[in-house]
Amino acid sequence: MDRDDPIQAKTVNRRGFFTQGLQRALREAVGALGERVAPPLYQRPPGALPEPAFVAACTRCGACGEACPVHAIVNLPPSAGLASGTPSLDVATQACIMCETMPCAAACPTPALEVPSWGWLDVKMAKLTVDESRCITWRDVECGICVRVCPVGADALKLDERGRPVVGAACTGCGQCIGACVTTPSSLQATPVEFLA
Repeated sequence: MDRDDPIQAKTVNRRGFFTQGLQRALREAVGALGERVAPPLYQRPPGALPEPAFVAACTRCGACGEACPVHAIVNLPPSAGLASGTPSLDVATQACIMCETMPCAAACPTPALEVPSWGWLDVKMAKLTVDESRCITWRDVECGICVRVCPVGADALKLDERGRPVVGAACTGCGQCIGACVTTPSSLQATPVEFLA
């Protein structure tokens, strides 16, 4: 290419202009898609793929919700964008009861939900946090109801030496402690995690 040739220079500049424009448009499209699919993240049933893959694999058939014995699984509304119609949990309303056989995942006809090979040891539906400003144990009032209802045990939720709840690595985010909490609103909150096992 002759850089002194004004026709070739214009062609390269024009090509560069269109290439940059296309790259910018693709970045914006991916950004918009990411905003519609991933954030905000939804709490998915056990055995869910990572969010973008889950949304792509889920057929919105409703089989997982029908299989849930406590009706903890609901379909997201149309306002959820590309995730609308996909199954989600709202553990503050109805906790997952951690069925041993995970009928929700077993009922899924696609890889969107699969029963993990290690059972509940592989499940992480949400990250649990304790709001110290609400929890009565931070005001030296004995409680511990959250620890007593935890289906996983001390590896997931235990009381420290002062009688305050501490969330452990084995917490699945099932939400049973949230519903059992004596404060209103609950002192425990579940935040969906990005990569669900």
